[in-house]
Amino acid sequence: MLASVSNILVASLFATTVVGSSVHRPENGNHGGDAVDAISAKGLAKLKAWTKSNPPAGNCTLENAVLRREGSAFSRQERLDYIDAVLCLQKKPPTTPLSIIPGVRSRYDDFVGTHINQTLFIHSTGNFLGWHRYYVWTYEQALRNECNYQGHQPYWNWGKYALDPVNSLLFDGSDESLSGDGSYFEHTPVAVAGAPPPFDVIIPGKGGGCVTSGPFKDMVVSLGPVAGTLDGLQPTLPAPRHPENAAVSTRTNATVSLLTTRDNISDFQDYMQGVFAEGILEVHPAGHFTVGGDPGGDFFASAGDPAFWLHHASVDRIWWIWQNQDLATRQNAIAGQTHMAGDGVPTTLEDDQFFQVNGK
Repeated sequence: MLASVSNILVASLFATTVVGSSVHRPENGNHGGDAVDAISAKGLAKLKAWTKSNPPAGNCTLENAVLRREGSAFSRQERLDYIDAVLCLQKKPPTTPLSIIPGVRSRYDDFVGTHINQTLFIHSTGNFLGWHRYYVWTYEQALRNECNYQGHQPYWNWGKYALDPVNSLLFDGSDESLSGDGSYFEHTPVAVAGAPPPFDVIIPGKGGGCVTSGPFKDMVVSLGPVAGTLDGLQPTLPAPRHPENAAVSTRTNATVSLLTTRDNISDFQDYMQGVFAEGILEVHPAGHFTVGGDPGGDFFASAGDPAFWLHHASVDRIWWIWQNQDLATRQNAIAGQTHMAGDGVPTTLEDDQFFQVNGK
């Protein structure tokens, strides 16, 4: 297992970097904000028809299913309630034994440590989408069952904020945001491994320093960084945050293209995670790099940034929309290996998924 920092790092979580414009994409425009919603509505109609002839097992129906909403659709009080629940989780003691993850200092760290330990098995593998779906759901249940949160996990509509993420409801630094951009601090571009020039770097944004506003400005970061050096054992102050540059790859046209041009699960999940050798960043890495910094931009420890959960709720939503377009072939579609290095075994629907956060 990958170990983690054993000392608490007191610094802003949102020391981030706005995603740079190092994305190769033939479409430069941005579809109307309802373009993805239109595809979703089309898929939902298909799902309703499908369930009539293929009734779901158990008591779950379209009528009683949980409805996740985009963050800006929440009322001010609903946003504050969600933030309070996240802060609550960060104050609760961990359940993970220190023998497994020495650096855990909170219940929230249980989730971060789980992601760190399993990173190589849940990215660029056949388990990427399914593992993260259950991971976000488990986090949502912890907020509700352990911190008395009455709502459900919001998602981040990437395209809605792609042109100006810093001034969006998510990152404007207000008390109902996920905190804001980091203070300006000169720093080097982020390298995109394997991408050809000029797509091999993400240009720095206007942040770079620690976050000084919003509800998470005093957040304690206990785990990471890991990516790059693979050394998450030594205490390191979180790096800066700045949400603007990589956001170019989160425009609505990127999501529409993903939903309408990738017909099999292999292409869909591969392109969603980026094809760096072709200079394609795509929505999954672009969302992470829009936040950037440490831990938000760290491949292993990215779950340490509260924005992670809205981002991956959106990843899950896009997969759900894609599945609904052709349920007969896509509902249970799976492809890929069990290890990102390609030396695992073929992924199956029966693979066990280990979650330290809930003992399963």
